[in-house]
Amino acid sequence: MAQHKSALKRIRSDRKKALRNRYYHKTTRNAIRALRATTDAKAATEMLPVVSAMLDKLAKNNVIHKNKASNLKSSLAIYIAKL
Repeated sequence: MAQHKSALKRIRSDRKKALRNRYYHKTTRNAIRALRATTDAKAATEMLPVVSAMLDKLAKNNVIHKNKASNLKSSLAIYIAKL
C-alpha cells in the first residue's frame, strides 16, 4: 500500500480517471452500435459527425489509439455510403 500523501492522491485520481474513461468509451461503443444498426441513410448520415467527434475525443485523450479511431471512422463512412 502506498505511504506518501502524493501516492495516495495519485491512486484516487487514477481511479476517477479510469471510471470516466470507461464511461466515455462505453458510450461511444454504444453509439457505434446504434449507427451500425440504423438502416435509414438519412439518420445514419446525421449520426456520423457525432460519433466521429466522440471517437476523436477518445483518441485525443489516449483512451483509444488514434489509428483505431481513424479505422472506425473509415469503416462507418463506408457503411453509410453503402446504405
